[in-house]
Amino acid sequence: MAKNLVIVESPAKAKTINKYLGKDYLVKASIGHIKDLPSKGLGVDVEDDFKPTYEVIPDSRKRNNKRIVAELKKAAKDADAVYLAADPDREGEAICQHLAEEIVPKRPAKPTYRVMFNEITKRAVNAAFDNPGKIDGNLVDAQQARRILDRLVGYKVSPLLCRTIGGRLSAGRVQSVALRIVVEREREIEKFLKTEYWTIVANVAAKLPPAFDARLLKVGEQTVKTSGFDQETKKNEILINEEARATEIVAEAGKERFVVSEVATKERKRNPVPPFITSKLQQEASRKLGFAVKRTMMLAQKLYEGVELGAEGSVGLITYMRTDSTRVSEAALAELRDFIGSQYGPAYLPEKAVHYRSKKDAQDAHEAIRPTEVVRTPDSLAQYLNKDELRLYRLIWQRTVASQMTSAIFDQTTIDISAGRFVFRATGSVQKFDGFLKLYQEGRDEKTEEDEEAERTLPMVEKGEVLDLKTITPEQHFTEPPPRFTEATLVKALEEKGIGRPSTYAAIMTTIQDREYVEKLEGRFHPTGLGKTVNDVLIDGGFDDLFNVTYTARMEEELDHVEEGKLKWTTALHEFYDKFKDDLGKFKTYTDGIKNVDTPTDEVCLKCETKGMVQKFGRFGKYLKCLNCAATRDAEPKAGADGSPAGDSSAGANGSEEPEACDLCGKPMQLKRGRFGQFLGCTGYPECRNIRKISKAGAVAPAPIPLDEKCPVDDAQLVRRFGRFGEFISCSNYPKCKYIKQETTGVTCPREGCVGELVVKKSKRGKTFYGCSQYPACDSVFWNKPVKEACPNCQAPFLLEKTTKKQGTFRYCANEECAYNSTETGAEIPKVKPTKVQPDRPPARSS
Repeated sequence: MAKNLVIVESPAKAKTINKYLGKDYLVKASIGHIKDLPSKGLGVDVEDDFKPTYEVIPDSRKRNNKRIVAELKKAAKDADAVYLAADPDREGEAICQHLAEEIVPKRPAKPTYRVMFNEITKRAVNAAFDNPGKIDGNLVDAQQARRILDRLVGYKVSPLLCRTIGGRLSAGRVQSVALRIVVEREREIEKFLKTEYWTIVANVAAKLPPAFDARLLKVGEQTVKTSGFDQETKKNEILINEEARATEIVAEAGKERFVVSEVATKERKRNPVPPFITSKLQQEASRKLGFAVKRTMMLAQKLYEGVELGAEGSVGLITYMRTDSTRVSEAALAELRDFIGSQYGPAYLPEKAVHYRSKKDAQDAHEAIRPTEVVRTPDSLAQYLNKDELRLYRLIWQRTVASQMTSAIFDQTTIDISAGRFVFRATGSVQKFDGFLKLYQEGRDEKTEEDEEAERTLPMVEKGEVLDLKTITPEQHFTEPPPRFTEATLVKALEEKGIGRPSTYAAIMTTIQDREYVEKLEGRFHPTGLGKTVNDVLIDGGFDDLFNVTYTARMEEELDHVEEGKLKWTTALHEFYDKFKDDLGKFKTYTDGIKNVDTPTDEVCLKCETKGMVQKFGRFGKYLKCLNCAATRDAEPKAGADGSPAGDSSAGANGSEEPEACDLCGKPMQLKRGRFGQFLGCTGYPECRNIRKISKAGAVAPAPIPLDEKCPVDDAQLVRRFGRFGEFISCSNYPKCKYIKQETTGVTCPREGCVGELVVKKSKRGKTFYGCSQYPACDSVFWNKPVKEACPNCQAPFLLEKTTKKQGTFRYCANEECAYNSTETGAEIPKVKPTKVQPDRPPARSS
């Protein structure tokens, strides 16, 4: 029997560690935390210095926690010593503390040790067990303080939100600040006013090719303004904001001689970027791989804990993935330098190792995220990793190796051209030496001037050379509102503002989406009506100073001080709670007021024409209600992305004064708000349920378009409508007739005995799939498009068509036993098995 018990969090980590330790060690997994604050009740005695009450986490469908604890207790009782080897961070330290309290016998006392390693390799594991330590009480206190802070906010504020707004809502110390950042950006966009400006571009040719573009830089002594439009134009600046002015300049400049007045070429170095810390990995994986933060962390966890590599068994491929340090161990630096010198040559190897400076509050006990062994190249692991694991590993490997390579060198050229009183300028750069760019280039959220320079090629010119003017063109521009956040830019904003920690970002992104406070459209976060309402209630209700960037960042600093032993955890909590208690009292008073008070207005009801609608507060914010007929409408019309109004609540589709008539019953349409945003609804509701969708930019969906086709159910005319998931064709007599014409592929359902066809459908998330028209009697379904073309290999009646970036569009056999595909190489492409999905309801018919 093993003499020593080792406890880690996950079975994968246990499996990898087990092979490095001898037969004297038994390695078991706790499957994360075994204890937490109670699921019901606050679990914190505020009056007794915030004393927490912990309980063993109850069993759930996914996890039998009591059995896990019982097994660990028995193993600890039989062992001579217990080694606690959870992850090297606050959460890991808390897990170890709870294991020590709950698992390790007190009589007789068992030797209990804490072992930590930043990578799961034989070298690191053996070093940790050769020098075991004790549980760090400061780390445990920091985790406990954070947990209690989050519990106080969640349990005290969330019920008040639910009572005020309705539904299953939550507030969080960090999540509510993240939501506020998204909402405030949206309101910046809504209030944004475009500024028109013009640039003048001359296309000129020198003695040597190619012809190139030069942009107007100066008019006399005044510099042409192309940025900083929120600031007043200075005396030495000129803003070309009218077409007439731009046309005058073009006409005058076009008559002048274009002469090179200055040519400057200088060498510019571009240095490599540091290896990944957690937040930078999350951002780059979002930009380059399209991974959500949660997905990135799940994949990184698996690469850290171990992957099966054939005969080698389970191997940890990267260092610990929750870190804010850019430090790389001396041993790893030596391996990197040897690899770079042998694989890329001495030109790519700096004279000495590059050491990057971490931010001031980084924990340098950890390392940056790097491969555990640089000789494990991505290509060598391709057969063992799935597609996404390999893509993330390649990203980490390339960034790490590139961080120790030489700088890239560019020749940057600037050409100034005189044309009378005008000066035009062209810039471009040429790469002389690729350096680290041979392997890796950091992604960008927005295109920069440096990127544009790299795309321009300039010819060799001499000072005084006369250039041939080919064309001179005025170009109209409008300033753009600040962009909405992507996952990458929101993580960047949270990190820069000191909100939360990288280990919490995945949970923040997940929560604000799961609660339907924000939705992701085309990769960018849009706050929902519910999200705006929750934010406004919290901020207006008294939590403006608590759920703000400055205060939240200061609390994070205090938690860091607790971790460092500079501040007692209860002191930090008292400071927070004294403020929180006052704000909570204000919030209770505020929520009681807005829920129970109706504010009279002069608005006229469009349904019964009674004046004096009252303003009420609901789940999607303020709305108007008629006291006579109970009709409702939105009270706060939303602005478009450019700041223009989307239409008054009683106006037509384009903001006209006359309300638009309902195409079904002729009554006026009015602006309303639902869970998917604003829409136009008929004032004849509930007798008439006609609605018209409004896009995020404020555009109203067109009215139904009549077609020269009859409904097979009631012989009425069919119309083309525009619903939540796009266009569809239905009966014009809706809701009396609910017929919807299904778009067919012309392929007969392959299931034996079924007489249906495969038709186009939409999932709940709006993704297209192909299912049987006889659903639910037949649940045949395919993600890729069925095409009526027999397989030349097995004679199956149809093929599936798929499009990828690498292979383009190709067709393959739906028969899983057939390897046919239509790519030129003929190489077998891994099949995507027909996946059973729950077909969604038909799209909303009353658009």
